[in-house]
Amino acid sequence: MTGTADAGELAQRAPNSPRGKVSWGHARLAAEFATAADGTLRLTRLDDTGSGDPETALPLVELTALGHGSGWSGPRFTGTALGSRLRYQGHRTDRRDGWERLTVELHDPAIGLTAFAELSSPAGVPVLRSRVRLRNDGDTPLVVQSVSSLLLAGLPGPDSLDVHRARNEWLAECRWYTEPLRATVADINADAHQHDSRAALALTGRGSWPTDGHLPMGALTRRDDGRTWLWQIESPAGWRWDLGEHARGSYLALNGPTDAAHQWRVRLAPGEEFTTVPGVLALGAGFDAAMGALTSYRRLVRRPHPDHEHLPVVFNDYMNTLMGDPTTAKLLPLIDAAAEAGAEYFCIDSGWYDDTADGGWWNSVGAWEPSPRRFPGGGIQAVLDRIRERGMVPGLWLEPEVIGVDSPLAATLPPDAFFQRDGVRLTEQGRHQLDLRHPAARAHLDRTVDRIVGEWGVGYLKLDYNIVVDPGTRGPGDLAPGAGLLGHAQAYLDWLSDVLDRYPALVVENCASGGMRMDGATLAVTQLQSTSDQQDPLRYPPVSASAATAVPPEQGAVWAYPQPEFDDDLIRFTLGGALLGRIHLSGHLNRMSEPQLRLVRDAVDVYRSIRRDLATALPCWPLGLPGWTDEWLALGMRVPDGRTTYLSVWRRGGEAELSLPVGHLAGRAVRAEVLHPVDASAGTAEWDGDGDVVRVSVPRAPGVLLVRLTAEA
Repeated sequence: MTGTADAGELAQRAPNSPRGKVSWGHARLAAEFATAADGTLRLTRLDDTGSGDPETALPLVELTALGHGSGWSGPRFTGTALGSRLRYQGHRTDRRDGWERLTVELHDPAIGLTAFAELSSPAGVPVLRSRVRLRNDGDTPLVVQSVSSLLLAGLPGPDSLDVHRARNEWLAECRWYTEPLRATVADINADAHQHDSRAALALTGRGSWPTDGHLPMGALTRRDDGRTWLWQIESPAGWRWDLGEHARGSYLALNGPTDAAHQWRVRLAPGEEFTTVPGVLALGAGFDAAMGALTSYRRLVRRPHPDHEHLPVVFNDYMNTLMGDPTTAKLLPLIDAAAEAGAEYFCIDSGWYDDTADGGWWNSVGAWEPSPRRFPGGGIQAVLDRIRERGMVPGLWLEPEVIGVDSPLAATLPPDAFFQRDGVRLTEQGRHQLDLRHPAARAHLDRTVDRIVGEWGVGYLKLDYNIVVDPGTRGPGDLAPGAGLLGHAQAYLDWLSDVLDRYPALVVENCASGGMRMDGATLAVTQLQSTSDQQDPLRYPPVSASAATAVPPEQGAVWAYPQPEFDDDLIRFTLGGALLGRIHLSGHLNRMSEPQLRLVRDAVDVYRSIRRDLATALPCWPLGLPGWTDEWLALGMRVPDGRTTYLSVWRRGGEAELSLPVGHLAGRAVRAEVLHPVDASAGTAEWDGDGDVVRVSVPRAPGVLLVRLTAEA
């Protein structure tokens, strides 16, 4: 069959009929598919990527299953035996809610397996989203060990490509680094061996912290012109991507959890289905352009919420302040100071439930009842009322998925409500992990939220998660621990969606010791994302400057914790680093002098004046992605009006002046304004009318400038 089916039409063809072609997409993303000689459908072109020849492309779906194996030995997830047997049956397309959608049906008659490749793309955005749904239409069970989410061959050869990855560790998130693809995938002279290399550059994320180690992302850039292919895997649990050489070009394979890397397997009985996590690919003329497309996509797929438009200022009492030791006496003056500084939400962080004298609450959490010792007299309600009286929305910290080993709930909840393996309940750091697939675990959390939000009137929940379980749980019905972990993680997001359905005004911040759960699946449900637990204001800037690679700026919570013992420059520095993200105030504001508090108010006022632009702006990096020890760093935000660009520029050392290229404003008359700090002695910015650079001067280090560039219409 040639062409694209009408909406809702399913075109059928026999496996041995002539080859067919399918064209699909929109003005910003064009895809072509063709059947190879073996009857499998293959993605032969994606915009300018691909040879157009189905024989050098990859099958649309690759999978492995017990008893079937792969087509060859090696670390790659391509060339599988089952992938080469899934014959094209037909496809259907439709267009709804601004998205183009394509579903391709594939079938293996030998075992009766049917695969549906479900592809979609938002109109006007060069992003492809893909997932695969398997259905066992045979007579016997099938144990699946891996299944791809997205495959793309026909990329340029490894000699011309650089690969980008992002290390993501506790206190050191979003650290991108680059190397030639050829550094891993050696040139073996494939022609001499009549075989592609078996080598692959593979990256995996494991355990219940899916972004611990690396972000579930990556990018390829063509060295001569910067053309970029940027991807993410939207898994709240395990994931894997690999790159390698194929047919004189390169390929990309995106997968969720696999048996080999994550102890993941699922048994499909006749009639049963399984759907993979999505894989997403963004295209761009350069890295910034591809990241802009991915940012636009992330905004389209997430749950709508007013918070994404209003971007209220949050004060949280934890970081470098109360550090998990809140009391009425400590909170009341902080609440007053936060209100004076311009905060609109006030979140009481961990410790509010701790009634022990020694702070030994770690092993006893789970009931989430307020401590009478910490909140004498009117209890926690008096503190929540004070927050409301000062014009702010009250918030509380919660770690919903854990039950301390010393909590009474550890004995009263059913055994199957917890993670387990070989009949033994798992324990990590003095905590048990709830399995949100169990109705008793979900009912416990529903009661907790209904009390805190429904009865106490809390409007903000910071949901933390401070243990990691690897590889997962093997509860009733789980074939392997990795499958149990993915099942729980998806059930957790389902529970959270249900909470937001019940309380649509509730704002939820996602945190896992900072950014250890900074995955696309979770970000599509929650309103904010903690970017780090980093307590050193001089080490936070690389995280602040690169967080927009992982999360849209209006969701990326960046700590700003000025202290009364800081000098004025350091106060401005720690505040300025958060102004192009989601400012999260902390610090002992109640101990500050009036001039110091005025510096805080000035920064918050600047943030409130630009935040509506941040809700739609796209990130860029005039100096490239930041290095952990760089003396100068820069983050830009391009507003869709085409005229306005914001730049945060940090100086931690080096020369006092720097020129930053801003190519998208080249040749235009541009006005440069320093918005923060308001003190002119902190630095200057000047546009070079003959070029495409802004010259900044920061005379003292550490120093930071927030600059607004406005081009003439």
